[in-house]
Amino acid sequence: MGILSGFLALGLGLVVSAGYSLMVEDGPAWRELAESQRQRRLHVLPKRGALYDRNGSALAVSVEVPSVSMDAVELLRGVSPGQVPVVAREAANRIAQVLTLDAAQVERRILQKRRFAWLKRQISAEEADKIRALAGEGPFDSRVRGLVVEGEGRRYYPRRELGGPLLGFVAPDGEGKDGLEFALNEDLKGRVDKLSGLRDRSGRLLLSDGIEDERALAGHNVYLTIDQGIQYTAERELMQSAREFEAAGGSVVVVDPNSGEILALASWPFYNPNDYGDAEPQDRKERAASIAFEPGSSVKMFTVAAGLAGGVITPTQKLYCEKGSMPVDNVVIRDTHPAEWLTISQILAVSSNICAAKIGLGLGEEKLYDAYRRFGFGEKPGIGVPGEASGTLRPRGRGWVQVETASAAFGQGISVTNLQLAMAMSAIANGGELYEPILVKKVTTATGELVREAAPTVRRRAIPENVARTVRELLVSVTEGAGTGTEAAIDGYRVAGKTATAQKTDPATGRYSMDKFISSFIGFVPAEKPVVAIAVTVDEAMVDHAGGNVAGPIFRRVAQMALKYRGLTPKGTDRADVAVLAKSPDPANATYALLREAAGKKPAVQEVVGSGPVPAGKIRVPDMTGWPARAALKAALELGVEPRISGTGLLVTQTPPPGQVMEKGAVLALVFEPAS
Repeated sequence: MGILSGFLALGLGLVVSAGYSLMVEDGPAWRELAESQRQRRLHVLPKRGALYDRNGSALAVSVEVPSVSMDAVELLRGVSPGQVPVVAREAANRIAQVLTLDAAQVERRILQKRRFAWLKRQISAEEADKIRALAGEGPFDSRVRGLVVEGEGRRYYPRRELGGPLLGFVAPDGEGKDGLEFALNEDLKGRVDKLSGLRDRSGRLLLSDGIEDERALAGHNVYLTIDQGIQYTAERELMQSAREFEAAGGSVVVVDPNSGEILALASWPFYNPNDYGDAEPQDRKERAASIAFEPGSSVKMFTVAAGLAGGVITPTQKLYCEKGSMPVDNVVIRDTHPAEWLTISQILAVSSNICAAKIGLGLGEEKLYDAYRRFGFGEKPGIGVPGEASGTLRPRGRGWVQVETASAAFGQGISVTNLQLAMAMSAIANGGELYEPILVKKVTTATGELVREAAPTVRRRAIPENVARTVRELLVSVTEGAGTGTEAAIDGYRVAGKTATAQKTDPATGRYSMDKFISSFIGFVPAEKPVVAIAVTVDEAMVDHAGGNVAGPIFRRVAQMALKYRGLTPKGTDRADVAVLAKSPDPANATYALLREAAGKKPAVQEVVGSGPVPAGKIRVPDMTGWPARAALKAALELGVEPRISGTGLLVTQTPPPGQVMEKGAVLALVFEPAS
């Protein structure tokens, strides 16, 4: 008994000693090992924030869709080494049949024996049901273990193509890859958190803790200044015109000139971000802010504004247009509509290159460059979209030769974006202040708390207020009478704007192309108190390339929609005559104020006006160059002469020439040519 008791005591001592060593001395290490075996570290991907328009209508939201993952270790648990290839092949065939995958590829993933691998992401509800049945129903031996169906966030764009190039898309990994989804990715994606959860013998998650409120991890919601209705109208009209005129692309920018808020930013071609893989990379490009081009005649309004502000011209002045041809250095500048003497409003109406060049040369290189910089050319507008361009404006320190100054005055040798044109036009519309463009109105948390909010900000004053008001009146002539932008006119409103038909440069030759053009119209309405400014460009229209014919109708229809949104009703459209305004000593009259400032000063570009009494029974032939046939015919009949018409299109030649005195009842020969 003593010997037996001794052995029992020795054995008990050994057990106690081992227990002490296991629980006390090595306890922390074993506890850590146990925790690592029963706990699972989870990377929680937060719900991506939504994108809304200015009225709270959803443009991009995140929805949960099922995805299938696989635990290959669990799938092959208990399978003998010799049977692993057989089991892997059989399981791969069954999985591939349900998910429409390549069986050989699934088999390779199984044989890699990873604890986690995606099989197929964002599957249909029918596929998810079949996978659940495959993993959990039927006899135990026939189940495919290790398959997990779990929810995963997917980006959904409920308005389909609306704003596609602007919004961009989100890749399956949850990262924004283009457009605002990329630019605002840090705001939208939220923060990824790591959590611990218990798992069973098969590695399945039983419970987790650590998230008090899932919204704490969710991304911010972003509210844009875009108006869904105006955006839709802009895209629809741009698409219809692009197809009608067989254009390669185009863009429309709609801006509130009194705040800088962007109401629409449309690009053609556009695409459906829900199916971004089906779109070509060039179709996903946001054109309004990222593609720079030579603006052509649309720059003339800014040249005129600079000339008025610099005192080199006056609102009622006439300039000699050299009958359509003027040599500068070794280059000959030509006008589409040759003329002799034109007022400033007529220069804008018929878009004279020669007179614009004279104003630019009168200003000089330094003043013209400074004027363009004040309007925002040569710098990024700063709306934050990927690939935003600043355009090209050669620094004045490098020096402009005379022909470069002349050509820059009518839009050649420089490049701008459509967004820059819209913001510069807004400066004329609002009284001379260049605003910072606003695209993101506000950002809030998932719980509705305000993170940041944009406010209207004036970048600089571009031109004096009285100059801006005068230019507004001058630009109305473009959409009236013989102006090149009559297609942009809106019944019941006075529309101010400017057309442009700019030749594109041929990369192969380095010269201007004879058959590729940028057609544009930039304007605002109503001319007296503008509420909306719109810039339209159409790239490489083939059927017709005149800016007034191609881009003008787009402006008109988009503007009509925007005016209705603002609750405005049409009023009278009596035209304001600049010559009459010049004689009205109203302190609020901008044109009269400019002339008072110019009194006693000698303008850089001299005014010469033909004068002299007209004998009884005779009339002085007016300059109708560039007029359409109907308007010229009506004017000739009112003068009492007999019009003799030849050709179609716009008037290019009249005999006797403008300014000559002729007998009433005599023949006035009018020669017309197509607008192109």
